[in-house]
Amino acid sequence: MKSKVLLFALAATTLSLTSKAQVSFGIRAGLNLQNINGKDISGKDLDTKLKTGFNIGVNAEMAVAPGFYLQPGVLFSTKGTKVDGGTSDDTKVNVSYIEVPVNFIFKPALGPGKLLLGAGPYVAFGVGGKLKSGSDDADIKFKSDITTAEYGADFYLKRLDVGGNLLVGYELAKKLSFQLNAQLGMSKINPNIKDYSADKTSLKNTGFGISVGYRF
Repeated sequence: MKSKVLLFALAATTLSLTSKAQVSFGIRAGLNLQNINGKDISGKDLDTKLKTGFNIGVNAEMAVAPGFYLQPGVLFSTKGTKVDGGTSDDTKVNVSYIEVPVNFIFKPALGPGKLLLGAGPYVAFGVGGKLKSGSDDADIKFKSDITTAEYGADFYLKRLDVGGNLLVGYELAKKLSFQLNAQLGMSKINPNIKDYSADKTSLKNTGFGISVGYRF
């Protein structure tokens, strides 16, 4: 229910502004350096490492004031983390999301192009993933609530992820742009363990990356 409400709110805001403004469209693709930070079931800080992912998608852009723009989009994005296995094999968590960011962009003129400064929320929905350790791998399952029996048998995550974006970049006069971005997950992506009240797990997506875009 929460995911439907968030998506509806983002869509309603975008549609109301789109109907009153001139809209341009663009494509964007880039590399992510992602991590899952937080605490394990006993409350101990996780010792995780960055892993490489990617994102690719489309966006719309509409002027809301001189130099200011609203930029909603839809991306396919891969996230996750890596755990150093020491003398054994590393463990990798690879999660794929359909992500809906809505960024507010400021574009002051700078030289022959425009500086890009932006921030905004995102909502992402997990669509698949793998937990890999050495030659073994298993599918990630999505659930909001699990039991202790399920916790011990498989690797589960919540399907919904909500967070915020920050970006800085430069758009050339010919509409090609380069962008650095950072992302911070605001909601826990680990499911609740219904029959274990002492659970202190808290997992959140974090990451940063670089991307290239083009406006039509």
